[in-house]
Amino acid sequence: MKNIFKKMNEKVDFRFYANKDQKLEKTLTVKDFLALGLGTILSTSIFTLPGLVAANYTGPAVVVSFLLAAVVAGLVAMNYAEMASVLPFAGSAYSWISVLFGKFWGWVVGWALLAEYLIAVAFVAAGLSANVQGLISPLGWKLPNALAFPLGTNGGVFDLIAVLVVAIVTFILLRGDSETTKVANILVVLKLLAIVVFVVVGATAIKAQNYVPFFPKPHPNADGTMFGGWQGIYAGISTIFLSYIGFDSIASNSAEAKNPQKTMPRGIIGSLIIGTLFFVAVSLVLVGMFKYTMYANNAEPVGWALRQQGHVIIASVVQAIAVVGMLVALIGMMMAGSRLIYSFGRDKMLPQKLGRLNHKNIPSNALWIITAVGVIMGAVFPFTFLAQLISAGTLIAFMAVSLAMYPLRKREGKSLPTAAYRQPFFPILPILGFLGSLMVFLGLDIQAKIYSIIWFLIGVIVYFAYGYKNADSKLPPDRDDEIEENL
Repeated sequence: MKNIFKKMNEKVDFRFYANKDQKLEKTLTVKDFLALGLGTILSTSIFTLPGLVAANYTGPAVVVSFLLAAVVAGLVAMNYAEMASVLPFAGSAYSWISVLFGKFWGWVVGWALLAEYLIAVAFVAAGLSANVQGLISPLGWKLPNALAFPLGTNGGVFDLIAVLVVAIVTFILLRGDSETTKVANILVVLKLLAIVVFVVVGATAIKAQNYVPFFPKPHPNADGTMFGGWQGIYAGISTIFLSYIGFDSIASNSAEAKNPQKTMPRGIIGSLIIGTLFFVAVSLVLVGMFKYTMYANNAEPVGWALRQQGHVIIASVVQAIAVVGMLVALIGMMMAGSRLIYSFGRDKMLPQKLGRLNHKNIPSNALWIITAVGVIMGAVFPFTFLAQLISAGTLIAFMAVSLAMYPLRKREGKSLPTAAYRQPFFPILPILGFLGSLMVFLGLDIQAKIYSIIWFLIGVIVYFAYGYKNADSKLPPDRDDEIEENL
């Protein structure tokens, strides 16, 4: 038993990851990371969640939920920025925790992140599908319900559009990082323009009475959740939090960054700040245009609100650009998820084939795995069901990274490289990031917590059945000096 615990807590030498990730092309710049981060943060959620959360939990106070969620995310983002600056490896939190706490704990965090990425791909694909259907409906085009909705929703069997968009993104990613980032940069600019157009046009239709009362009186919803008051805002934060996971996807690609010591902090923190400003603007305009109750069960409230105000052409243009722009979120999530699965194969925590790169130095085997699972989940599971499940996996990783800041600081400049970016107000902010993430996690609904526990138990079984016996973290002989010189 003693040997088992010793192996579970065995820390990975950071040079092992530096050596293994050397074949990944170092091509991504600050501009590329901002595009990927904003593309992921301002994904399906900015066009869907402000309306849904306002209708289900908060009323006009949805903007408060977004701001408070951004505060918690900001505390964690500073941890991520320093971590990525010191340890710029594929797998983000999985690799960091393996170095700082040990292989088993890294696996637990990585397994939680895997759930985040698999579900996030499905979530974005499902939201994109809803917006495509909203876009084509004024033209009189309509898919049969069996192909338009996930299993068990409105007579649906599987969501055909969700399947197609995941397939399109896979094709883009297989063309290589340089081609992918060119596409992502263009799409992000288009998406930001679409958001600005909505905010400007929608602001002309704001009615002050729609903000009253700004904090509706609390009362229970039919499903037992709370609406209104601070309890509603708290429930809104837990649902909204998935909107801010974009900086985690940036960190997962840090092994492919040019000068990661500078590009990672700028990309992570910059994308979060810009993303928050856009969320606040969209939320204020959306709940000002119509009474929040009008957005109940509406997965494309932005386009709907514009159409109801008579801006049919503008709605179509905004929604068309938004739909195309949502592909960036899928690109970011599928890139990050495939790098995480690659890192599992790299370390032999899962079959080594998953850690192989193709002739373009892309982890294509890992990419095919996340494509297949994303297609199945996005086609079958309802949009609102997926939302809180993403937050659960993300929050587990956020809590672990916040705690890992303490051993990181002890080792920086000694057994680990020196950070180019250091979080201010250490050691206070990391524990605040942990507590904030814990509070958001506790606010998730019981179903999300139950599924998190089940997923954790499956991960433990996989670890002892495969990873415990096969995991590799040994440096190749005579590579120490060369590896350190390249860091």
